[in-house]
Amino acid sequence: MLTAAGIGIATGTGIGATALATPAGAADAPLLHPGLLHTRADLDRMAGKVKAGARPYAAGFAELTANRHAQSGWQANPQAVVYRGSGSPENYRILYNDIHAAYQNALRYHVSGEEAHADTAVAILNAWSGKLTRLEGSADRFLAAGLYGYQFANAAELVRDHGDFDLGRARELLLNVFHPLSDDFLTRHNNAVVTNYWPNWDLTAIACVLATGIFCDQRAVVERAVEYFKHGDGMGSVRHAIPVVHEDGLGEWVEAGRDQGHALLGVGLMGTVCEMAWNQGIDLYGYDDSRFLKGAQYVAKWSLGGDVPYTANTRKKGAIGGWSGSETASDVAGVDPGMTRPVWAMIANHYTKRRGLSASYVTRAAAKAAPEGGGGDYGPNSGGFDQLGFGTLAFTRDRVEGAVGGATPNPTPSSGPGPSGGSRGAGGVRPQASASPVAGDDLAATGSGDAAGWAAAAGVSAVAGGLLLLRRRDRVRGGGAAE
Repeated sequence: MLTAAGIGIATGTGIGATALATPAGAADAPLLHPGLLHTRADLDRMAGKVKAGARPYAAGFAELTANRHAQSGWQANPQAVVYRGSGSPENYRILYNDIHAAYQNALRYHVSGEEAHADTAVAILNAWSGKLTRLEGSADRFLAAGLYGYQFANAAELVRDHGDFDLGRARELLLNVFHPLSDDFLTRHNNAVVTNYWPNWDLTAIACVLATGIFCDQRAVVERAVEYFKHGDGMGSVRHAIPVVHEDGLGEWVEAGRDQGHALLGVGLMGTVCEMAWNQGIDLYGYDDSRFLKGAQYVAKWSLGGDVPYTANTRKKGAIGGWSGSETASDVAGVDPGMTRPVWAMIANHYTKRRGLSASYVTRAAAKAAPEGGGGDYGPNSGGFDQLGFGTLAFTRDRVEGAVGGATPNPTPSSGPGPSGGSRGAGGVRPQASASPVAGDDLAATGSGDAAGWAAAAGVSAVAGGLLLLRRRDRVRGGGAAE
């Protein structure tokens, strides 16, 4: 019944046990800016579509402007030390609220052209880079470093060319405060056995390391994140997070044996890593025959209420040289089909529009979640701020001509800011051909299933007024941290 059996977890303690590999031709290439979750071409597309009142962009932008974090009157409250999990005071909520305000204002500026929003984003980021010196607390400090590190980098990337933005200080903050904790976690896993922590812990760290490497123009740091995604010893590398691929093409997501909220978070984090890498010409979306697509399809089907198989997974737990034990996830957890997070638009648009592949469960989940909001729209606790969101606005795209069941060329070369700017793959690395969809079921050749899904999304997005508010009230705003 299985086309790929479960992959055993290595006994090493982190990336140090695995040799780093440099993407062919990419070693000396400059990194693209803006080039994290959004390229210049992406930002120009959003602005042009919203100005034209195009669907579903207009509804996505309405979600952004309605969010209290996206207002130009937001005032930062920087802290010298941020605590998560323990410490006095546990004040990490201040950090994630301010970072989301910076990101939302910066994104709003690029879409609307209103300078006040860029100025607000710059003021928030400069305030934090001028004061924050440490992240402390329990093991949760690693979550804070990973989540808020990748988010800070993405907000800062959107204003890196602003005249008042302190680029050097932002780099120092990422390299000296956020990145060291994330890099250390991938190496030592808080001095625990490598399987002690669920995949999301690794994925937050990978996202931070990758975002830091790109923002700070550190090619070796980028390569470290890419290599860990592919071959890392921890649970967050792609073959450990998705250990089994079934004959129907669905890739079993190991955290589905835990709970729905954490599985959704993992899909969002892995998608974030893949998108940031793609914008630098590195195709993690298509890696290992598009293993991530298969895992995302599995989570989407399950979250929509469908039946999925699950292979019992036993992992060792404990501290190195200390207590030890094991934990077994024997079956898929229960789901609430109403629960959603803003993770699907980015993934669905990549596979169906850039690549011409079918992703019908993912597309249905994206349609159901549209228009996607962001931090502050999915509950007040940390789980509602684990993704930057606004995927309907940011990632909706037209289908690439000729993208039928395989790779598309690199993103368009960019000569800098401007409406014609795009992104060039680092070092000319061409994304590799990927998935081999199974005939039949929901991984068949692209067809009516995707069309119906996107039509549903467009229909929902057509009304940006009262219906939008009703959707917001009806959302399941489950919390759930990343651990």
